[in-house]
Amino acid sequence: MVTRAQRRRRAARRARLRRTIAAVVAVALIAVVVIVFAVVRGSSEIPAAQTRPTASSVPSAKPTPTPTPLTPAQSLLSTTANPRACAVSFAGDGIALGPRLQTQDARYEDLPIPRSDGRVFAGWYATAADASALALPARINGADLVTCTDRQKTLHAGWTTPEANRAEDAGIPILMYHQFTRKPEGEDTWLRANYLYIGDFDAQMAYIQESGFYLPTWDELSAFIDGALFLPKRSVIITDDDADSTWLELAAPIVDARNLLTTSFVITSARTEGTPNRFVLQRSHTHDMHRAGANGKGRMVNDDADTIAADLEQSAAVLGVKEVVAYPFGHHDATT
Repeated sequence: MVTRAQRRRRAARRARLRRTIAAVVAVALIAVVVIVFAVVRGSSEIPAAQTRPTASSVPSAKPTPTPTPLTPAQSLLSTTANPRACAVSFAGDGIALGPRLQTQDARYEDLPIPRSDGRVFAGWYATAADASALALPARINGADLVTCTDRQKTLHAGWTTPEANRAEDAGIPILMYHQFTRKPEGEDTWLRANYLYIGDFDAQMAYIQESGFYLPTWDELSAFIDGALFLPKRSVIITDDDADSTWLELAAPIVDARNLLTTSFVITSARTEGTPNRFVLQRSHTHDMHRAGANGKGRMVNDDADTIAADLEQSAAVLGVKEVVAYPFGHHDATT
């Protein structure tokens, strides 16, 4: 028989067991909640250590490069679409000139002639060494063709002294031709003295070409007269008067083949077509003054100044240039 005391002890044990079970369950539930929370948090968040950017995980921002400034020559070239354009720059003592556009495989045109007190300009050269030595074969003259590297070229200035310029004592011959013939014996007409056998002309041009003569331009001749430009004794200017058909057919091809600068003085009332080749300059022999005036001499010494000026303006409009004039018949006076 179970006594009352035994029943109380059993009830106490059952109560302790229930409390123990409840505590174990509570601990187990807390552990489950913690685990679930950690899993949920782990699935939605990256640990701070892993979210911190590293040098290799973030692309580095590349700085915007600063464009390299164009050189004066490059800036000049950017103004033209001509694929044969060449920017020619100028270097040398006292030279402060911007580049100028030239055209490859054409003659140099309008090269500057710098002036400096106490010295005389002696031309442009392909290298500084040639400029220092004033090497005549390397001096750029009016017949030289433009050649460039990457559409650019630099020319170097040569200088000499006024004393050396005077000592050279150069006199510049100007050869003047008129008409040409294929007949070695010449022509038998009243103008026979005007005709030259084309074989003789070719021999003369060969001598000029092979002997290394310098071929100055008209602006160079003008600067030479002013004492501002040195020209060597072996300089020559080749000209033709009238632009006769025999000049165009027989002689002009010879100067073209020999790369010799020449000037054809054109009577523009009689001929308006352009130059026969790149080595022939066309300049004025007046528009319509190659005729006799009232006194039997040329109109240049018969007409008044306004009439002469108007004729020359008309000639210049045809030629597109004002630079030098050949007097018809050689007639001139103070008014002219």
